[in-house]
Amino acid sequence: MKSIFSPDNPVVKVILKIGNIWILNILWLVTSLPVFTIGASTTALIYSVVKLQHDEGYTWKNFFHSFKENFKQSTGIWLIYLAVGALLAVDLVYWNKKGVGFSNVNLPWAISIAVCILYGISLSYVFAIQSKFVNTVKNTILYSILLPYRNLKQTILIAIVLIAVVYLNVTTVFAVNFFTINVGIGFIAYLLGIFFSDVFRKYIPEEDDIPEEALEES
Repeated sequence: MKSIFSPDNPVVKVILKIGNIWILNILWLVTSLPVFTIGASTTALIYSVVKLQHDEGYTWKNFFHSFKENFKQSTGIWLIYLAVGALLAVDLVYWNKKGVGFSNVNLPWAISIAVCILYGISLSYVFAIQSKFVNTVKNTILYSILLPYRNLKQTILIAIVLIAVVYLNVTTVFAVNFFTINVGIGFIAYLLGIFFSDVFRKYIPEEDDIPEEALEES
């Protein structure tokens, strides 16, 4: 009986990991409620799931450590992206009212779509970069634009996951929304954390005892 409930039992390990992912999901939801804190909570979530993958530290301690450590910079980044996203939304609404779309393409509309795609790719990376490396806001945003194109395989996988999640939550039944909100966010972050780890591995020292450094110093 002791072996069944031992922390080294593979089944127990899986159950504990699922429980920790659920805890992270709840922590992200609670700390995101003020809205302006979404950047810090997302940074903390990604930081924590990567730590969880390697069984490092305690889940809630990792989360709040990153949340506090990155709060100021992550919040600044989030507000920048929020403002840019609002401007892009207004731009697309404007061209839509002008009767421009896929069936009637012009150069300004095409540029707007290209910028939106670049924005989405950068947004999918920026908080993961913030969770792993020490940089200025400017450099963090710059790397969120450069790294995706240097790691196309992972970028495509990340895009597929995020597009699928958005599509399913918009087009399917309430049960999908309920699952996503209550536990799915944590599982999505855990999966994306695997892709981000693959990307970042080449930019950090191999020695375990060397602290993580800025990308420009790697």
